[in-house]
Amino acid sequence: MEDQFSDNTEKKQFELYSDGHVSWIEYILTGNKIIFAHTEVPQKLEGKGIASKLVKLALENIESRGLKLIPLCPFTASYIKKHPEWMGVLDENVNIK
Repeated sequence: MEDQFSDNTEKKQFELYSDGHVSWIEYILTGNKIIFAHTEVPQKLEGKGIASKLVKLALENIESRGLKLIPLCPFTASYIKKHPEWMGVLDENVNIK
């Protein structure tokens, strides 16, 4: 079965369903800014690139909505450092190097 991505607005998290498990990014939305607070991947899915896929899909989602990101989640910040094409979604007050 193919992975399924969704924005669970009730739980305030982006979710990726893979192999019968759910991974997620908790977020806080305030106006046109979104804070990625924490990324969680079940132990059975670790090391399979699920977190990277989830972050990429979440970034595509917020970019399409015109939101600006504040990445408090260390994994998200690390992902953006490795993929500088996403620097444009960062809030102007965010500096990750």
